[in-house]
Formats: sequence, structure tokens, C-alpha cells
Amino acid sequence: MAGKTPKTPKTSAKPAKKSAAKRNTVKPRLLAGGNPQVAKGYGEAPVQAYIAAMPGWKRDVGRKLDALIVRTIPGVHKAVKWNSPLYGMEGQGWFLGIHVFTRYVKVAFFRGASLHPVPPGKSKQQHTRYLDIHENDELDEAQFAAWVKQASELPGELM
Repeated sequence: MAGKTPKTPKTSAKPAKKSAAKRNTVKPRLLAGGNPQVAKGYGEAPVQAYIAAMPGWKRDVGRKLDALIVRTIPGVHKAVKWNSPLYGMEGQGWFLGIHVFTRYVKVAFFRGASLHPVPPGKSKQQHTRYLDIHENDELDEAQFAAWVKQASELPGELM
């Protein structure tokens, strides 16, 4: 077939696939009380995803708590389990967890009954004590840091 030019291949009419970054930017779903549903994971990324998904004023509380914990315990280990950020020491378990509720952010000190002074919120668990932070509460950063330091020196919870 001399004299004929070869046909050029037709291009696909399919749209380009979304980049991996765009596919993975789905916002976490908020569960009852506004607690973010974040996949279980270890390290900085899942904890920061949780904090970024905290609704409204609670996000600022989450950022402040995370910064205070990291400043007080450099090298602290982080994870998200059961839709709650956890903080702990390598090989010693978790000493603190955060959870979002409708009207407050709850900080759980898993060995809080051994802290001085003992955090104000009682628990059904013998050793756990809580600190509830409401929207207009002023966080006593020095006291919080002291509790974090003490808690990090106690045996943690293995979860």
C-alpha cells in the first residue's frame, strides 16, 4: 500500500487518574461528640491527622497539648488507636491519651492516681485520672507539663 501514510494512534478519552496525594486527602469522619475517626497508625502523621480533624476550638487545644507534650518529652512516641492519640515511651507503653467529646477534650493520664497533685477527673479505672478541657478553660501549662513529665516516668499501659 504505497503512498498511504500510517494512521496515528487515537488518544484515550479517559480522564487522567488523580494523583496519589489527592486520593489520600479524604477528611476523617467525625464520630459521636465530634471525635475524628482516624485509622490506627504509629508516629507523627496519624496524630497530626487526628489533630487537624478535631472540630472548631478543639483543634487549637489539640495543637497546644501536642506541642506541650513534645516540648516536655522530646522523642515521645505517638500513635492513634481507638480514634485517640496516644503518647508513650519506647518499650514502656502509653502514659497519656486524648479524646474529643461534644463539650470538651479529655486527657487521660493512665497512671494519673500516682501523679502529684492528682488530676481532678476521677475514673472507673483505679489508676486513671482525667483532665477535661472546655472551650473557655485556661490550661495551666506548667501543671500540665509537670503531669506529663511525671507520667512519662511511670510504667505505661500496654495497648
